[in-house]
Amino acid sequence: MWESLMSDKHIVLVPHLGDQILNTRLLVEDLKVAVEVKREENKWFSKESLSEAIKSVMDKDGKIPKLYIYRVKATAQPYSKGKNHHFQSPETEKPKKKKKKMAKLHIAMYPWYAFGHMIPYVHLANELAARGHRISIFVSKKAQSKLQSHNLHPHLITFITITIPHVDGLPEGTETAHDVPMEMNHLVSDAMLLTRQQVEEILIADKPNFVFHDFAFWIPQVTKKLGIKSVCFLVVSATSMAAGIKPSPEATDDKPLTEEQLMRPPGYPSSTVVLNLDEMMSFVAASDFTCMTKLHERLTTSMSDCDVLAIRTCTELEGKFCDYIQAHYKKPLLLTGYVLPEEAESRLEQRWADWLQRFEPGSVLYCAFGSQYVLEKDQFQELVLGFELTGLPFFIALKPPVGCANVEEALPEGFEERVKGRGVVHGGWVQQTLFLSHPSVGCFVGHCGFGSMWESLLSDKQIVLVPHLGDQILNTRLLSTDLKVAVEVKREKNRWFSKESLNEAIKSVMDKDSEVAILLKKNHLELREKLIKPGFSSGYVDRFVQSLEELAN
Repeated sequence: MWESLMSDKHIVLVPHLGDQILNTRLLVEDLKVAVEVKREENKWFSKESLSEAIKSVMDKDGKIPKLYIYRVKATAQPYSKGKNHHFQSPETEKPKKKKKKMAKLHIAMYPWYAFGHMIPYVHLANELAARGHRISIFVSKKAQSKLQSHNLHPHLITFITITIPHVDGLPEGTETAHDVPMEMNHLVSDAMLLTRQQVEEILIADKPNFVFHDFAFWIPQVTKKLGIKSVCFLVVSATSMAAGIKPSPEATDDKPLTEEQLMRPPGYPSSTVVLNLDEMMSFVAASDFTCMTKLHERLTTSMSDCDVLAIRTCTELEGKFCDYIQAHYKKPLLLTGYVLPEEAESRLEQRWADWLQRFEPGSVLYCAFGSQYVLEKDQFQELVLGFELTGLPFFIALKPPVGCANVEEALPEGFEERVKGRGVVHGGWVQQTLFLSHPSVGCFVGHCGFGSMWESLLSDKQIVLVPHLGDQILNTRLLSTDLKVAVEVKREKNRWFSKESLNEAIKSVMDKDSEVAILLKKNHLELREKLIKPGFSSGYVDRFVQSLEELAN
């Protein structure tokens, strides 16, 4: 039956057994996609009745061939909650209009001035351009020089240079968030606000279908009056944005919010993917609290005012958090999947390849905390001493700690001599994805920034997490308590982690016979199999593009 439905042929049925007769009645009387050969009372069918049935469908001018012929479509789309999947008979279905060929879209993008935001925007632009759409990306001159190599479709992706105005308090020439310490990023955001007139003039001239943005919270105000749709495209996790939704009711002087309401607002979908009170209070006391609050408010304003929300994630990882966000904002929410480029034909730097090759498969620890975060010197020293305690070979790629010109001057006394031959602490950039794909590496110790999180999940390495900022902590809780694919290093109430707690976390996943290591490995590999399945990532982008095309028309 299924094979006939999947074909494009007329169907004539001669059932014999009970289930075959019922299947036949389904196709003939209910779906009206087939003809049944008539039988006599003794169940005999004649050559004449068979001939009559066949001729009824083969006569192209007859009534029966003019009926709609339904077929079950094979599709990669997952089942969508709340959608009804059913057939209609020819009598009840309205004639479908011939589907118009969709015009190619023109999409403008204005990402936040951090490379952790700009690069994912370019990755998505590459996916959209690969499907024939035109992209214009607003960037500073300094950023463009570093992003150009990521542009895989220069005939469709154009970088439009924006002049970044000077803001009091920022060093001359500041054009990206990486040019200044993190606590000054709110001033960079102020500079972004001052580019509004430049961007508006370009949008008036180009009139794209959509403008993608995140921290440029004023974009929806501009696009609404120009008849352009705004898309707030988030390259941070749905988990961290869901946790940032303000609880209701609001606190008052007479009735402050309880700890439970602060930690887990009404309807919030997890009891474990939360910040604890000590963590929240430490962020309030931090030197960059004012900066982070201002940036968060601007991002949530973008989410509130935009026409469409989009997040770089998938339902398999953050579905319940996406549902929570959509229920709060009550607007279309589109998912792009993880949108990472295919690994280029590149080789690991020879000196590191030679070093890694000396060790047994799965024995090396690799550690990196991203391009922006800088440790205090005492915590940096505690970290490297923790790696020394493991007794395992390790490679650490970190920026020099606060107040140090390089990593070498920050190392504990005698450290280099003690770990000589099995430990490297490197202060420069390394090819992280190539480290994570090297057979000698067995464990990734990271900070769980969103991009790094995806790279760890797509690898086959054990995962140990040392988060620093709020969104990293929530990402860590997602992986460690919800998905159970990673271990979080324990911290003291003052947010300090000890060399002993780091060593303990690493040992728990590197002992191949421990229950923890076995469980995490099993869960991680099962999730990874879904994520790397052929068509998984491209399917998300295809559905994302289809939704954009529908919204544009």
